[in-house]
Amino acid sequence: MPLLSLIYLILSLLFSYPKQFELVTYPHGHLVAVGGAEDKGTDLEKGILQRNRLNFFELGILKNIVSLIAGAEPRVEVITTASSIPDEVAQNYIDAFQKLGCSNVGHLRIRNREDVAIPENIERLKACNCIMFSGGNQLRLSSIFGGTQFLSVLKQRYQHEKFLIAGTSAGAMAMSNTMIYEGNAATANLKGEVKITTGLGLMYDVIIDTHFDKRGRFNRLAQGVAAQPGAIGIGLGEDTGIVVSEGHQLKAIGSGSVVIIDGRNIEYNNIADIAFGKPISVENIIVHIMSKGDVYNLETRKFEGAEILYNDED
Repeated sequence: MPLLSLIYLILSLLFSYPKQFELVTYPHGHLVAVGGAEDKGTDLEKGILQRNRLNFFELGILKNIVSLIAGAEPRVEVITTASSIPDEVAQNYIDAFQKLGCSNVGHLRIRNREDVAIPENIERLKACNCIMFSGGNQLRLSSIFGGTQFLSVLKQRYQHEKFLIAGTSAGAMAMSNTMIYEGNAATANLKGEVKITTGLGLMYDVIIDTHFDKRGRFNRLAQGVAAQPGAIGIGLGEDTGIVVSEGHQLKAIGSGSVVIIDGRNIEYNNIADIAFGKPISVENIIVHIMSKGDVYNLETRKFEGAEILYNDED
């Protein structure tokens, strides 16, 4: 074939079928989602909760987070928007980070949408190496940050830089595009008892649930997957989490279990046909249970076993 004809053929293919030649770009940053153990503040306000319980996860989890932060003297900004006791929770984070030698920690005290738009807060986001979202009420995170310049900058930094976004409890649940914001575990097998909305959109096609073992939330996450079988459910136990690299590689960290619920092979599924308040039936859900060091690939939907990707000392 003459050279000019070959060049013409290649150019024709490129312009006729551009999707075949698109390069897949993965996020340069990392996400760390933690199952939490932090109280939302309501018990504390009633005088029931002991204050030392606000140390909501063990230092081993936090050590994994610190090991992933880029920079010689990294700056961490703690966001306690989800919490009803923001200052107290922030101080616990600051104290915990300092125990691990990370002393450059600030508190981005964002309580409403007006705070999100303050130029200083956006500049602090641009200057830091890590954002840490506390636990509390995940609906506060989606309703306050949704559609803002702050969230746009956060996503851009995660996509294009060695930037770390960590979150525990509500801060973990809000990472996904599909977010559970309400659902009593005792009635989660009934249609309509699990409430779903849009999260911060740092991850797509997943649903994250936390306090998974202690609060018996398997049915809650399973109903979310039954309603959207294309999404993968990720259940995080307390003092347990996942490190997400390249947007799709999950590694389990911590002392407990990570439960993966995959609905791609669902066959019988009655959730669309039954009345609200009736029990759901779902056939052929795939379930994986991961422990520390195990890896799961969201793209291939494969459990890849144990692989050392990061510091696994604790």
